[in-house]
This record gives sequence, structure tokens and C-alpha cells, in this order.
Amino acid sequence: MHHKFGKTIVMALGGSIVYPSEINSRFIRDFKRFVERFVKKGYKFVIVVGGGSICRVYQKAAAEVAPLTDEDKDWLGIHVTRLNAHLIRTIFRDIANPVVIDTRGKIKKLNHAVTVGSGWHPGSSTDHVATALASDFKIPEVVIIGKPDHVYDKDPNKFKGAKPLPQLSWKAYRKLIPSEWTPGFHSPVDPLAARFGQKEGIDAIIVNGDLKNLQALLEGKEFRGTVIS
Repeated sequence: MHHKFGKTIVMALGGSIVYPSEINSRFIRDFKRFVERFVKKGYKFVIVVGGGSICRVYQKAAAEVAPLTDEDKDWLGIHVTRLNAHLIRTIFRDIANPVVIDTRGKIKKLNHAVTVGSGWHPGSSTDHVATALASDFKIPEVVIIGKPDHVYDKDPNKFKGAKPLPQLSWKAYRKLIPSEWTPGFHSPVDPLAARFGQKEGIDAIIVNGDLKNLQALLEGKEFRGTVIS
């Protein structure tokens, strides 16, 4: 499977990659080099950063002390994504916009090689942020980098016979996931982002954190993953 890109790439960099159980410094170092190689070729990147397992640490700690609403849980997660986003912006400080997109419309033009975003508001994940930014900047697709290497026909963590789906429509994808978002929910693309992507005609490309595979994807070569369109 192949996909042709323009010169601006929108990525949702999953928290499960940045912070699986601690900050993944090795991946971050390799990812920095990866992005810089493409920047030298004239590419621009919009990178929306997720929260990772540290979100659950804060949510669990707070819940042990006082009752939490879903909005409380979401806000804790959003602030974790903002810290992670500043981490990524910092490593690209020489080529990155100094402002992190933490609300929609905060940056109107992509004047830097790298622009970093975080979570925005309760009710969705950074998948939706990345999809919204793709729409705002007229980019036809978003690359979602996380733990799953594909969309599967059923949860591969629960069912050994789960089959990877290399390509499917938004309509078919939405039948595989719940219709509403809940804090901490895990799916390749969250329900709000899926509705938005379908409405706006934006493709989502699901891959894992293998940078060689990601390079093949961006270069229009054969890659492992799922395209939702």
C-alpha cells in the first residue's frame, strides 16, 4: 500500500509512544533526527502530542482523594499533553514555532518548519486536534502514530484472531468503535475525530512508532498500516 503526500505533514504523535511508562528519550531523539532530515528536503510538520500513561497517573491520584467528573479527567489529560507538547517543541527549538497550539486558531499560518500542538478541550483526544488542524491548514490527511500498527476488525488485545484492515471507509471504521468519547478511551482514532474526518473528507493513516516504516510512508513507498478514508 502507498500514499502520496504534499510537503506539509500533520501528525498525531501518541502519548503511548512519547510516554509509555516513562519519557521515551530514545524515540524522541530518533524522531528529532527523522523530522530534521525531511525538513532539509523542504517539508513542514504539524505535530500534535498526546499524553500517555502519565495521564492515568494523575487521574488515578486525584480519584483516590476526591470524586472526579469526566471533565476533570479530561482537563488533567489535556494539561499533560501540553507539557509533552512543550517537550517536543523544545527539542525542535531552532526550527519550531515558539507557540504551542493549545486552542484552535491560535496560529494562522505555518511560518516555521515545525509547529507543535497539544490537547484543546474536554470531550476528545489529540486525534481530533490533529484532524482539525489538517482541515484548517488544508492538508488532506493526518498520520496517527501510536501503539496499534493497523486498525483491526476487533480488539487485538482481547482476541487472538483479530485481523488487520489495510484500508476501510470512515463509515466502516465508525461501526468498530463507540459513538461517544470517554476519558482514557483507546482506539486508533477517537469518535469525535472520526466524525470530523468523515465530514471534512480527511484521511487518517494509522501506523506504529517504527520510523523506518514511517519514512517509507512519507516517501510514497510500501508501508504497513491502515488508511481510513
